[in-house]
Amino acid sequence: MRLIQITDAHLYADKQTRSRAGVPWRHLQRVLQAVITEQPDLVVFSGDISQDETAASYTLAYEAMSQLSCPWVWLAGNHDQPALMLETHPLHDEVALPPWRMLLLHTQVEGGPYGELGQEALASLSAKLKGDERPTLIVMHHPPVDVGAAWMDAIGLQDRDAFWDILSAHPQVKVILFGHAHQAYAQHHRVGEHDVAVYGCPAISDQFMPGAKHFMIDEASRPGYRIVDLKDQQWDTWIERVTV
Repeated sequence: MRLIQITDAHLYADKQTRSRAGVPWRHLQRVLQAVITEQPDLVVFSGDISQDETAASYTLAYEAMSQLSCPWVWLAGNHDQPALMLETHPLHDEVALPPWRMLLLHTQVEGGPYGELGQEALASLSAKLKGDERPTLIVMHHPPVDVGAAWMDAIGLQDRDAFWDILSAHPQVKVILFGHAHQAYAQHHRVGEHDVAVYGCPAISDQFMPGAKHFMIDEASRPGYRIVDLKDQQWDTWIERVTV
């Protein structure tokens, strides 16, 4: 089972509108051209699809994603409008990837750059994990860990301690994928008596400077995507970059 993560396109209604380091629409097209050659079974778009939060930007995203020959799912980031997304393409909270399952968690806080699950979502997560021992991969927009850039760490998942407390009782959670940070990341997080692999992904749009104390663009880096090959209880994962 080959899963590919893409993230943080920050599209505008106008295909020609520039971001700080390029044209997001062109970046998305180039990333998807490369993704198609990887022959994925599923693509997950982990948030910040839009920058200007317009219906037209989601229509463009749908147009681009329709090039894929495989199913795809998306979730909202802090820049997104979930209601407009839902009008364009379904929002899923769980996908079967036999023998794995993937849970998609909504971390958006309306009006804020940081993320939070909240008590209701945390209780729902706990209930979903109880009694289901399938190896589980979680996707969310906001990082549940510090990535090492002080300004970004301040706007990650705010209730991460409660999140990790739930996972400490559920060793079937093997992998977490996040967006938001606009940079590659790979670490094993010790929780309870087991480790969880936590991975970040390059953005489709601008890349952020790793380790920066304040907001900074990494102009030398390139857009990319993460490949995750799922096996029975194991996985392989790596980053691919594209030239734009």
